[in-house]
Amino acid sequence: MDFAHQALVDNVPLTKRDMYYKDVPLFKAQGTVDRLVDDLAVTLGLERADLKIRAASKGLICGTGLTMHLLEGETITINDLEGTLIPTAETIERFELKGDISWILVVEKEAVFQTLCRFQFASHRSLPGPGLIITGKGYPDVATRQLVKTLSDNLPEHIPIIALVDGDAYGLDILSVYKYGSRNLRHENKKLAAKRIEWLGIWASEIADLEVDLDALIPITPHDQKKARWALLPAMSLNNLITKCPHRKELTRMLHTRRKAEIEILSSSSSQRSNSLIHYLAHKICHFIEMSA
Repeated sequence: MDFAHQALVDNVPLTKRDMYYKDVPLFKAQGTVDRLVDDLAVTLGLERADLKIRAASKGLICGTGLTMHLLEGETITINDLEGTLIPTAETIERFELKGDISWILVVEKEAVFQTLCRFQFASHRSLPGPGLIITGKGYPDVATRQLVKTLSDNLPEHIPIIALVDGDAYGLDILSVYKYGSRNLRHENKKLAAKRIEWLGIWASEIADLEVDLDALIPITPHDQKKARWALLPAMSLNNLITKCPHRKELTRMLHTRRKAEIEILSSSSSQRSNSLIHYLAHKICHFIEMSA
């Protein structure tokens, strides 16, 4: 509370990481700070931004045509060759889009994001138009969720917002954070949940069509099995995401085969046709664009 008070008095935002390093022996772990800050905000009926406390940004975005104008006067223009760090919403004055955006792809893993940047996939010739690619590097930070939410609220309905996550309980949990919000920040979910986002893949049921041998998939761990079974319980479904029949079928298939479909299988496969990451994504994105038209 003292750190938050000082940040308000000085009018200088403080990151949770900064707070942790101010007294490491006291907090012992970053998670302690995270929980205390969220508890303080909920108790006071405020958002973290009202306390001048924010999470350090970690999410990345690439593509063409999007410019972010910051309150301090800086202008950030993204490109399709490399990721640009997503600034916190409190520092952004406005967004500016130049040209048409045809799709938004949210990617679970940074490694896959970087691969797509190297291929300049955001403006790839196999797609009907340019797009934006975003990653929260696993479970997304607030800044990444706020950006996806802003795009979801302001872009026309015919522009699909889709997610590429692992076909397991953890991947679906990450998707549910984008779509419905998180339990830790449930008091802020209305301004963070992007209800339009849909699951592009990868689905375990696609593996045969992608010409990937089942033995090439990674065996599930006891943690995978426990989380999947927990998610399939009606009362414990991940923010109701798993109540959707296709999603339940995917998790059930994973438990049956004891293999999980990870995104990397698309880029590591030797297949020259269906297993190409670029070919797979282009095909699926075009499908979603057609469905949204």
